[in-house]
Amino acid sequence: MRIMNLVTLALIILGGLNWLSMGVVGYDVIGTVLGGAMLARLAYLIIGLAAIWQLMPGFQSFTIGEVDAEGHLPHHR
Repeated sequence: MRIMNLVTLALIILGGLNWLSMGVVGYDVIGTVLGGAMLARLAYLIIGLAAIWQLMPGFQSFTIGEVDAEGHLPHHR
């Protein structure tokens, strides 16, 4: 799961930098690089799913601790 966490975190950072670019200069880097509207939409979908994936350890860290939550481990007591 560590690899999945790193990949999804990288995707979220990429998406955030794209939003920064759009906010500062109005330029959509992902849309430009991927060209077609369907490819760009697919990229945005994947980035959104990565954000949902990263919500899970965020919410879990409130109850089971940050280290366990990062591994998406179930809580055992």
